[in-house]
Amino acid sequence: MAVAVEIKIIEDPALMHGIEDLQRVVWAGSETDLVPVHVLRSAVYHGGLLIGAWVGEQLAGFVFGFPGFYLTPDGPRLEHYSHMLGVHPDFRNQGIGYRLKRAQWQMVRQQGIDRITWTYDPLLSRNAWLNITRLGTVCNTYLPDFYGTMRDELNLGVASDRFQVDWWVNSKRVNHRLSREVRDPLELDHYLSGEVRILNPARHTPDGGMEISEWKGYHTDPYETFLLIEIPVNYLGLKSLNPALAGRWRQHTRQIFQDLFSLGYLVTDFVHQSGETPRSYYVLCHGDSTL
Repeated sequence: MAVAVEIKIIEDPALMHGIEDLQRVVWAGSETDLVPVHVLRSAVYHGGLLIGAWVGEQLAGFVFGFPGFYLTPDGPRLEHYSHMLGVHPDFRNQGIGYRLKRAQWQMVRQQGIDRITWTYDPLLSRNAWLNITRLGTVCNTYLPDFYGTMRDELNLGVASDRFQVDWWVNSKRVNHRLSREVRDPLELDHYLSGEVRILNPARHTPDGGMEISEWKGYHTDPYETFLLIEIPVNYLGLKSLNPALAGRWRQHTRQIFQDLFSLGYLVTDFVHQSGETPRSYYVLCHGDSTL
């Protein structure tokens, strides 16, 4: 049963203290990585957006971002950088993150800005599904160890590699993904039946591990239109059980995505296969943009 959620723009510093407290719950373990109230207040006062989601009287989530610039052949253009999206653990898997991003999309369009960008860990399949499949972002930028050493419990012990995704808020792609009549996401079988290759098929071991296939680079000519790249279904669980293997997955996928992005590939979709042996894959496209 869906919970009743109220979405509100936050401009009152008194309410921002609740955002600071929620950060401590979502990213536990590191006070130094929090965005304090005075920074939230300053960013919002100068064009940033802080949007909260309430379930009854409880703050259940927030999204925070601010204006920035990106370079084009015609000079710099304004963008919105979405720095944080956090949902309280008690309210996850209820569509609150999606509701917050949709509200952000509406507000940024009203500001006359055509691109929202943010980063996320490309090995977190839940985030990949929200960002790529549900929201319609695309990605061709890989940022190795972007934040350096992070001390919160979620990121501790692994390199802070990130995808930088682009959300073109006025594009047909994004408007279609956010429409009320959105199509069901394509399944893995759809791609496999079209002879789309999995470039790095993992081997599942009896102990629940995922052994990595050796990456020897991409040498096909001409380039294939679509490719599939496998990632762990539950990277955080893998990191907890086998940190060394999780580290190898980080290095393995870092090399693959950097190689493919340099050849002009673009992440355009994400598919998850459920069942006895669940699998997760990014879909990469080469050629015409899907925007």
